[in-house]
Amino acid sequence: MSTDNAPTPAAERAGAVLDQLGTVVLGQEDMLRQMMVALLAGGHALLEGVPGTAKTLAIRALALALELRFGRVQFTPDLMPTDLVGTNVLDELKRQFVYHPGPIFTDLLLADEINRAPAKTQAALLEAMQERQVTVDGETRRLPAGFTVFASQNPVEYEGTYPLPEAQLDRFLLKVQVGYPAADAERAILDRYVAGFAAERPETYGVRPVLTSADLAELRLAVQAVHVEPTVRDYVTRIVRATREEPSFALGASPRAGVALFLASRAEAFLSGRDFVTPDDVKELALPVLRHRVVLTPEAEVEGQTVDERLAAILATLPAPLLGKRDEAAAVPA
Repeated sequence: MSTDNAPTPAAERAGAVLDQLGTVVLGQEDMLRQMMVALLAGGHALLEGVPGTAKTLAIRALALALELRFGRVQFTPDLMPTDLVGTNVLDELKRQFVYHPGPIFTDLLLADEINRAPAKTQAALLEAMQERQVTVDGETRRLPAGFTVFASQNPVEYEGTYPLPEAQLDRFLLKVQVGYPAADAERAILDRYVAGFAAERPETYGVRPVLTSADLAELRLAVQAVHVEPTVRDYVTRIVRATREEPSFALGASPRAGVALFLASRAEAFLSGRDFVTPDDVKELALPVLRHRVVLTPEAEVEGQTVDERLAAILATLPAPLLGKRDEAAAVPA
């Protein structure tokens, strides 16, 4: 096990993807990194932010940098499950039903404004996200091995929306909060448009593919080899269990949340060029992993408390384990 921060060749390849994205999406470094964490960990991500904060742009650029098949579905109140997963259509000549796959059969799916579709359509994503398969008319069909959902939603507009149920939210590895870029980045965005950039024209992005789907599969295997010291695993468990004891939460995080934090922390460590997880990796991903898996009490909401504030308070009170050089050396698998 390496004990320095020199990036491994595999981590450098993942970093090259971030470099490509950084030339297109300005001032959203946290969002881009968390998207990459979700992708490397084999999970899905929900991006929440007001319109115009480059959520769709980031996902389209990611697909270009990875040479992945990209599909976009605009979720609307009249979107039906069959519009997403496909349907069987009668072939008059062959006198038999032929399956017409829906847009979900892709590598990278952008579920744009996911909370605008009714619950029945949202539920069509449940099996796909958890099992990476869909069932139509009793027949199960496998999705691509690298199938990943990046969904977006607007946190401000509530009219004509259908809040995602807890079961649906739990399928997302991360909930990424997307804010406004800093002033210098926002000014640089205008400079890019002067130079010919246009968000609606991918050919102006200047993104070159740096990884294939096979490369991504290799990186995911490398992430799975990242070691997590028992004391760090205990730390993950303590954080998750503390959310169930927090008086401000009506619903705490489940054991699945602990698994999600474990997986995301390994991907974060990998991106940092390490083959072992530190407590700081866990802290870095705790809010994106847990914020959509806990629910505030009505009293806490009335008092103006937020989920992120309460999670941050939990992290501040829980002592993190120390992982020194000796511990790192001892963490090498036999």
